[in-house]
Amino acid sequence: MTETVAANPKHIQGRTGPWEIVMGLEIHAQVSSRAKLFSGAAVGFGAGPNEQVSLVDAGFPGMLPVLNRFCVEQAVRTGLGLKAKINRFSQFDRKNYFYPDLPTGYQISQLYHPIVGEGVVEVEREDGTFFEVGIERLHLEQDAGKLIHDLSPTESYVDLNRAGTALMEIVSRPDLRTPEEAVAYVKKIRTILIYLGTCDGDMEKGNLRADVNVSVRRPGEPFGTRCEIKNVNSFRFISQAINYEARRQIEILEDGGSILQETRLYDPGAGETRSMRSKEEAMDYRYFPDPDLLPLELEEAWIEDIRRSLPELPDEKRRRFMSDYGLSQYDAGVLISEQAKADYFEAAAKGRDAKLVANWVTNELSARLAADGKDFDECPLPAGHVAELVELIETNVISSKIAKEVFDHVWNGEGSPSEVVEKRGLKQVTDTGAIETAVDEIIAANPDKVAAVKDKPQALGWFVGQVMKATGGKANPAAVNDILKAKLGL
Repeated sequence: MTETVAANPKHIQGRTGPWEIVMGLEIHAQVSSRAKLFSGAAVGFGAGPNEQVSLVDAGFPGMLPVLNRFCVEQAVRTGLGLKAKINRFSQFDRKNYFYPDLPTGYQISQLYHPIVGEGVVEVEREDGTFFEVGIERLHLEQDAGKLIHDLSPTESYVDLNRAGTALMEIVSRPDLRTPEEAVAYVKKIRTILIYLGTCDGDMEKGNLRADVNVSVRRPGEPFGTRCEIKNVNSFRFISQAINYEARRQIEILEDGGSILQETRLYDPGAGETRSMRSKEEAMDYRYFPDPDLLPLELEEAWIEDIRRSLPELPDEKRRRFMSDYGLSQYDAGVLISEQAKADYFEAAAKGRDAKLVANWVTNELSARLAADGKDFDECPLPAGHVAELVELIETNVISSKIAKEVFDHVWNGEGSPSEVVEKRGLKQVTDTGAIETAVDEIIAANPDKVAAVKDKPQALGWFVGQVMKATGGKANPAAVNDILKAKLGL
């Protein structure tokens, strides 16, 4: 029995036996909105320090918050996209703590009555299998400001541009068991949010970040004590932080120690987590209902209007790509991973060989964009060019090999695929007479190889290569193959 458990790929082998990681994530997603949650101050990246701050955000006495209706709509839209329960009654609470980037001395959040309740997300692993992650809640809250410590050796500066910006905190159940599952889950949530248009998912700007709660236990035993790793803002760092923290906890437990519940930070440079503070409980924040904000009551008809406006989401799009276009689960998964990529594929695939289009979009085009540091929504080639290139292959105007040369010229701005083919004389040779002439010349010049191919048919490839070389790579490979077989008696 012990050997079976230890062999489980989800387990970590310690000095004294196998361990299991148990994780839940809190994803903080900045709401896509032009104004903050409780003020009319603008939201945007790149403004000068403290240029997007209202009196409410700065915590001036007597200033009253006014709830941004659009941010509420974005939270409801997200909850529906997560297949979660929308709570028609919710309430804002004050979370009290003192920090220089929090002028009011409290954060307006939702503890007791969040706007979104339980839901579930289906996530695909790298091997193509699926697992489900339960959503415990989604609540709205204000972001804090930003402290800057590297502008002076003796002083810290406060930028309140971010203060009051609307955040959605998406809290998962402790359903994750490996770093790979955690990364796949965050990627899936990010994709859903981008499809919904409720968060741009830009992790470099801090618009989406995760708090990772990590604990370890012996397989089958109760959950261990968890430590929270705050504000991890890249997929790579999430994986690295989990691996380090799990190993750290296992070493402590195997040495006879115990885990202290605390908040930790991940240092990418050192590749380790460091203690930040002991983990606070709800009572430490002295939560109470915000006296300046009435409870939020949503009408069912309004929720249904939002539901009807939802776009096609990733899971639905993957299933449709598989049924309508005959794509494999893998190809469909790669395409729907980015909304712009999926849209590009559909625009190019109309009336064309969908598998061939998918190959060009996910391979040649994706590689070219990555090399140039561009995303699909910045693609310089219209989808019609890929469709035209595939049509040229389908109609035997060019071969797949020539198509790569054509693509290079199209990418470099020389015109559409058809224009490049005409301008550079790249049309495939389909005239069987011309191909037969080349075949006859190759056969006549190589009697020894003709004799050898009868005993070793796989040597036919050498003849194909010679004919393609003689025709400048323009001969139709299928025609070459057929003519050679006939001439050589294979």
